Amino acid sequence: MLRLFAALAVPEDVADVLGARQHDLPGARWRPPEALHVTLRFFGEIPENQADDLDAELGCVTGRPLQLELEGVGAFGEGREIHAIWAGVAENAELRQLAGRCEAAARRAGLVPDRRVYRPHVTLAYLSRPDPAEVAAWIQRNNLLKSPPFGVASFGLYSSRRGASGPAYRLEKEYPLV
Repeated sequence: MLRLFAALAVPEDVADVLGARQHDLPGARWRPPEALHVTLRFFGEIPENQADDLDAELGCVTGRPLQLELEGVGAFGEGREIHAIWAGVAENAELRQLAGRCEAAARRAGLVPDRRVYRPHVTLAYLSRPDPAEVAAWIQRNNLLKSPPFGVASFGLYSSRRGASGPAYRLEKEYPLV
């Protein structure tokens, strides 16, 4: 079984902008620069033969290169159940279209449809039962985040392995946007 997702890598200069904000939140497990990405579709645990079908379907996904901007910050969860903080992605119709095409590829490969609303973001840290007031203060200090625009000319199929400090990712395949 492989734990897979499709995503857009965050360029190094944008990762530096995010890294400057990765502090002052006790207990946060900050994500390293190489782990920062915008997920297009999380596929979950799938058998290797189905991963091959998924790869073939993702290879058929079309789209043009994108210009993205990160904008604002937030958290997933509420109160003591907050489990992650993130940087948001400014609204982008082409990004939503690409995510939809990855969803369609997953369905053609036989995967169950994702019922969650797509909320593009970059996870900055994972949290475990944080003080909600400290999370709110971190969000307030960082809520004006705005990255410079950055270009994306490909997306990738990544594998994820769980680790003590959070998941580790490996690029399995890259698909150009032309």
